[in-house]
Amino acid sequence: MNKAELIEAIAGESGLTKADSKRALDAFLNATGKALKKGESVVLIGFGSFKTAMRAARNGRNPQTGKVIKIKAKKVVKFKAGTELTKKVK
Repeated sequence: MNKAELIEAIAGESGLTKADSKRALDAFLNATGKALKKGESVVLIGFGSFKTAMRAARNGRNPQTGKVIKIKAKKVVKFKAGTELTKKVK
């Protein structure tokens, strides 16, 4: 499912117009991004939680040449699915 299909599904489930659904989805994405950038976690009970973590610097390997390269440390986003979402997927 891509963003357009998700907007259409939200509109169908909620009774909102596609334009309102797009604004709601964009607002959710922006708010989530801002919270994660501040180092806060976003918890949606039943759906899951988003949080940031630091990935340590490490050595990698260029697959074409086999040469060892250094990969810098960086902040990554992690998602853990909630119980209700996990049950729906099974």
